[in-house]
Formats: sequence, structure tokens, C-alpha cells
Amino acid sequence: MTNDPRPSADIAVIGGSGFYSFLDDATEVEVQTPFGPPSDPITIGELHGRRVAFVPRHGRDHRFPPHRIPYRANLWALRALGVRQVLAPSAVGSLVPEHGPGTLCVPDQLVDRTSGRAQTFYDEGAAVHVPFADPYCPDGRHAAVTAASAAGWPPVDGGSLVVIEGPRFSTRAESRWFAAQGWTLVGMTGHPEAVLARELALCYTPLCLVTDLDAGIETGEGVTMQEVLRVFADNVDRLRTVVADVIKALPADRACPCPAALDDIEPPFALP
Repeated sequence: MTNDPRPSADIAVIGGSGFYSFLDDATEVEVQTPFGPPSDPITIGELHGRRVAFVPRHGRDHRFPPHRIPYRANLWALRALGVRQVLAPSAVGSLVPEHGPGTLCVPDQLVDRTSGRAQTFYDEGAAVHVPFADPYCPDGRHAAVTAASAAGWPPVDGGSLVVIEGPRFSTRAESRWFAAQGWTLVGMTGHPEAVLARELALCYTPLCLVTDLDAGIETGEGVTMQEVLRVFADNVDRLRTVVADVIKALPADRACPCPAALDDIEPPFALP
């Protein structure tokens, strides 16, 4: 972006509590997009010599439930600021008993079970079909698995994240059905983030912290918000450390397939 006085960044983190103050020399930037404002002003600063942007997915006061997050505005604003690689830490439930609370997972597949969310930038003007067989950046996933392993928190490498509409948790029957399909994780925010990133030719890498066994996997009262928040708080420091290590390890030049997502495709409008 030429002649743009705003600070820029190459890498972004879309996250929640625990990530608000992990950048050095941070500056807040307000960005307007064709899809409204992002969840909150975007913070840009330095980390390991890299220019990094951070956007709180739910807003700083957690005012946006999963189905109301302004996903399109968040991703558009990040690209407008120069971002090309996105890390997406989140809390998830596990659909397999061996991946209990405190497990870190880097899935390689995604299943959409949401409804009613705006999940494309290209809903008028032209039909734009991006490849999405492999929804996550392979280089980003490799950096995440390598960095977490080196930090002494070996992650589960691979698996399928099923994203539900929320904001309620799953019934036991739903949970058992998800598990029966071979899906391993369940969350509420990984879609449409990943596909919107692909539509902007961005790299997108999830880092999923298991906070609970889902309702169909464990007996008892089922998943509670208190349990999710407690486990996340217990692990957020080392999650933040791993995210910082991944930022350091991400390649400066993108050789993955993600930048080519829009090759031979003519979007109906100019991208930022």
C-alpha cells in the first residue's frame, strides 16, 4: 500500500484474552472496511523482529458471541494493513478421549456446521470459487508443530475441526455424531475465518487448545463455560509463548500455495 501513513504488519494473531499485551512498542490502528469495523482497533507492534498485528476476535470486552463476530471486517482490515500470514489460537472441545484438557492441536482439516454466517467476500458481482481442499497453510502448520514441540508441548499434528454455530455447546447426541464421523475437535470460531483468509490469499494457521472433553465423550453435566475459562487461563501463558515462537519461525517469503489462491480468478472488486 503506497503512501499509506498507517503502520503495517506482515503477520497477524486473531485471539482472545492473554494476547492483548504481548507486542512491543504497540500502536492501535482503526481501520474501516466495506464490511464495517473489525472487532476492535487493531494493535500493531514488534515481536522477535517481526511486525505483528493483533485483533481480539470477540472484542476486548468479549461482546461478540461466535455467530456475531465481524469475521469479514477482521480479515479485510488485516490484509489492508499488509498482513499476509495469520495465526489463530482458540479454545476447542475434544471429540476423542485421548486428547484431554490442556492438549494442543494443529488440525489439518475443517468441517463447517454453522448456519447463517456471512462466509464469503464474493457474494455479488461475480462467482469466485477458491480452492479449499486443504484449508490451512502447510508452512504455517509446520512452523506451529515444530515450535510447540521445541517448547516442550508436543501438539497433535492433524485432525479435523468441526465448527458449530454456537453460542450453545453441543448436545450429547450431536457430540457423538461428530465423533462417529472421525472428527476430532469441535469449536465455534474457526469458520468462516479460514475460508475468508483463503479468499484474500492469506496464510491461515490454527492453534487449538483443548479446554474440555465434549458432552458425548465424558459423563457428567457436560461442558460448562466455567470449565472452559479455567482450563484456558491455566494454559494461556504457554500458548502465548508458543504463538510467539511460531511468529519467529514463520518464513519471511511465502513459498506455500496460499498466495496463489486467486490466480486465474478475477475478483469483482480490488483487494486492499
